[in-house]
Amino acid sequence: MKEQIINLLKENENSFVSGEKISEALGVTRAAIWKYIKRLKEEGYNIESVSRKGYKLTNSPDRLTFQEIAPNLKTKFMGRKIIYLESIDSTNDEAKKLAAKGEKEGTVVISEEQTMGRGRLGRNWVSPKYKGIWMSIILRPEVDPIHMAKVTQIGAAAVCRAALQMGIKTLIKWPNDIVLNGKKLCGILTEMSAELNRVNYAVIGIGINANTEEEDFQEDIRNVATSIKIEQGHDIKRKELVANILNNFEELYEEFLDNGNIESSIKVCKENSALIGNQIKIIEKGSSVKAKALDLTNEGKLVVQFENGKVEEIISGEVSVRGIFGYI
Repeated sequence: MKEQIINLLKENENSFVSGEKISEALGVTRAAIWKYIKRLKEEGYNIESVSRKGYKLTNSPDRLTFQEIAPNLKTKFMGRKIIYLESIDSTNDEAKKLAAKGEKEGTVVISEEQTMGRGRLGRNWVSPKYKGIWMSIILRPEVDPIHMAKVTQIGAAAVCRAALQMGIKTLIKWPNDIVLNGKKLCGILTEMSAELNRVNYAVIGIGINANTEEEDFQEDIRNVATSIKIEQGHDIKRKELVANILNNFEELYEEFLDNGNIESSIKVCKENSALIGNQIKIIEKGSSVKAKALDLTNEGKLVVQFENGKVEEIISGEVSVRGIFGYI
């Protein structure tokens, strides 16, 4: 009901809508409308109430609900259902539970806070309330599980393009990080349930430090983590960024579904790579070796040349990549 009231007010954003008109449109009493308006005000919506005129929406909060994201959404199925939560342990875990019960492809689980957010290889992810973008997308691609690593590259390309559309130039640190001014801005985690030759479902989690403050980060990661707000000096509209990501993700993901290739995504990842052409450290099972990042294959593998001249294609898996002198 709250969503319907907000939609009505947004449709008449420059004028008042009487309680009687809302009541008739939604089939509830004016007293009930007043109660819903009160709740919306408590949630951060600025709604002007004037006797004999009605209600007028003057400002909306930066909340990641469907009704706030939808005006910028251009997708056919991606994000057309958004499950919005104030707090959750992990959006990926919640999305996997829903997917196991049959939730449709394109459904997005998004939370204002994660209490047990995590990144690749089980690392913790700081997810403060109302400051970041913590979301997971349910996917059901009819592909061999061996191709699922490509989905992470699709996610990285979608985030990079979406940020650029808002004037934010980021780089992609293979396989799953987005970097801003040399520090980690975003992490992507793809998980799946699969059998020998088919994917039951997959979940791609995207965590972005949008309006996170420096004090929100633990001291030991402040030298490697950042947010858009820290780098730009002001808040960004999270709901606009979410819509941009979903728009770009659907376009790139459909290419993958149509012919199994991710050519467009790889092009974005190459053109905005934080690694290609640079010396790096490849870390596996506690040991590290130096190499130079040369290229990215159409399958999403990192091509590297070791100090002995040997050239190899690296699969993400359990491998981490770092710069010689730090994070990148």
